Amino acid sequence: MIQKKTFHLKLRSGSLRLGERTLVMGVLNVTPDSFSDGGEFFDVKRAVGHALAMQRDGADIIDIGAESTRPGSVGISAAEELRRLLPVLQALRGKLKIPISVDTQKSAVAELALGAGAEIVNDISGLRTDPQLARVAAGYGAPLILMHMRGTPNTMQKGPFTRHVMRDVFSGLRESVATAKKFGVKRSRIVIDPGIGFGKSYSQNYELLAKLPEFARLGYPIMVGTSRKGFLGATLAKKGKSAPAQERMLATATTVAASILNGAHIVRVHDVAEMAQVARVADAVLNRGRS
Repeated sequence: MIQKKTFHLKLRSGSLRLGERTLVMGVLNVTPDSFSDGGEFFDVKRAVGHALAMQRDGADIIDIGAESTRPGSVGISAAEELRRLLPVLQALRGKLKIPISVDTQKSAVAELALGAGAEIVNDISGLRTDPQLARVAAGYGAPLILMHMRGTPNTMQKGPFTRHVMRDVFSGLRESVATAKKFGVKRSRIVIDPGIGFGKSYSQNYELLAKLPEFARLGYPIMVGTSRKGFLGATLAKKGKSAPAQERMLATATTVAASILNGAHIVRVHDVAEMAQVARVADAVLNRGRS
């Protein structure tokens, strides 16, 4: 049984203790084209209602993204991303009791989002798209989640994939951390994410989950996002047809439990109520293993 290291992630509004129990990050996509819920929360009122519902269901953090990063997607301008994002952040002011993370690769978006109430930045590119994003995070004292992605959302699943995925992810994350520190982000405000589904083959995603304990060697809290992803649909495929995203909940639950048992401090999910239950039970297993 692994021994999960504990961390204090400092926010402007307080701090999050990571490691005693797994934190659940609820996904809020305010996009017309995300892979599993595109358009569902594009309306501001519906987005706010869903954020509040996820808080009631047990979310510890709400992660708001205004640009789809599904496989094959093409990026949007910072102006368009902000047009979608800022009204939601403004409408949530004073309503949420949990911190907001903004899912963006752009420093201009991060700066305005942090000014509008977000407290965490989640960069799927690990600062490869816009290294200045680290400067913005450092200036606001905001935690920065650095994810590994091979390629871009438009190209990442077209291959060729690396032959040595663990080596590739370790190298990429070390580079991202070095960039963050160069721009002044404190070590205590960095979280790493191996990037399940982002430029990896289906089998490599499972390898990353199985070997997740190895990432603890980097010395940072770990976030994992497997929710409803394509590799699960492929595993559940019938007659060569991938299972739809909405039919991947039990498969997601399995990978969420595996992530927690293998050392994840935060799990990023769409189905908060169900995955909060999974987290509670997986944490109970871990805690019993320590007794």
